[in-house]
Amino acid sequence: MRLAGESAGRRIRFDLAVRTDRMLLPHRTTDGRIDGQVRIEGFPGDVPVRGEMEISPLARRRIRYRMRFTANGRHYTLDGWKSVSPRRPLASLTVLPFVLLDGGTEVGHGVLRFEVARALVPFVASLRWPQRDDAAGSLYARRWAGEPDRTEVWYTTMTDPATGTGLWLHHELTAPSDGSPAYTHGWIGLFAPDAPPQHARFGPDPVESADRPPKSFAAEGIDAGPSGLRGTAGAFAWDLTKRSGGAPLYTFPRWAWRRGLLPAAHLVSAPSATYTGSVTHEGRRLLLDAAPGADARIYGEGNARRWAWLHADLGSGDVLEIVAAVSKKAGLRRLPPTVFLRLRRNGRTWPRTAERSAFGRLGAGRFRARIGLPSWTVTGRSGLRRIRVLVTQPEDRTLALEYTDPDGSTAVCRNSETSHARVVLQRWWGRWRTEATWSLNGTAHAEVGER
Repeated sequence: MRLAGESAGRRIRFDLAVRTDRMLLPHRTTDGRIDGQVRIEGFPGDVPVRGEMEISPLARRRIRYRMRFTANGRHYTLDGWKSVSPRRPLASLTVLPFVLLDGGTEVGHGVLRFEVARALVPFVASLRWPQRDDAAGSLYARRWAGEPDRTEVWYTTMTDPATGTGLWLHHELTAPSDGSPAYTHGWIGLFAPDAPPQHARFGPDPVESADRPPKSFAAEGIDAGPSGLRGTAGAFAWDLTKRSGGAPLYTFPRWAWRRGLLPAAHLVSAPSATYTGSVTHEGRRLLLDAAPGADARIYGEGNARRWAWLHADLGSGDVLEIVAAVSKKAGLRRLPPTVFLRLRRNGRTWPRTAERSAFGRLGAGRFRARIGLPSWTVTGRSGLRRIRVLVTQPEDRTLALEYTDPDGSTAVCRNSETSHARVVLQRWWGRWRTEATWSLNGTAHAEVGER
């Protein structure tokens, strides 16, 4: 929803998303939550906005907005209302008188208008039926049901805020293509800022019966589930509890995860989690306290021919997740990388669907990736926004490990939990203007893989 107007001689423009917990029906009162941005003439950049909306076009004949934002160090509240009139339905629904409060003092007033000519079609296209997210715990349950030619992964990455140490825990189930018994295995990688990366593997171990799938990854001495991670591998031992933050983030389309209609699917089951506990290695103990990170899941037929991955914690619950890959299937391996990019910012996810970054929409063009080392890039545009991401994986902080696919072929991934990332998000306001930038110095989690 886009509203534009003036207050105290300054032009104001709001871009808002409204969510409700139940279906919107005109004869009853429905409460909604507002998230978005405001641009005020003379103020630098876009400012985050949050608030509430009361939608009661028939019962109370009004639609009321209360939005709060901070600009130039001052905390403002915008209180506005539309008085719905059956005699003037269009005007009453598209004109919003408001007062602007600084604390409890009125400091301005004005009128916002819904731009029917330019905003009606995008507004109607943005309407969505309420969707029930998968329960976070259910996303850890094993998908594999005994069939051959499958790989299933549970992995966790995090950064210790006190020392800058990165941690990578990879748990995998492999069901070979030739019908051999499935097995579990994995590894732990430690990325200290003052030492080369170190790692240790665990397994392989036979898989428990597929008739009763566990609710999380379980192997001999290893657990990885919604509450935390425990295990030993070589000289490593870890015991971590998790506090999850944020709804699951579907990097690939939701239907790809639920239906298995693509060769593989990826989702971030806990995109803004924090971890507390300890990791010991050769007599040294790393104590973690609310270390930011994420849990993620992969399920499919094995690894791509070539791929790049990024998880970037942008702070305040905002995250950027990227998977760019070239399929190993004949006929597809010569195509450029397909990019799945999901930016969650201020509670909203852009692009609106995962398909938009991968396949483009209405001529906007696909997102593009240039995969290499030590640096790789992703660029793309969807709607009125475009993004550029530059990832750098320092050679001395990158760990090379070999994967084995169900068909027996191998690939090498080069992972660094202490990578750098530069993200620039721009918005079209008559010309491209920078909406937000992020610079991650040693806190980005990234990987490049190839055969």
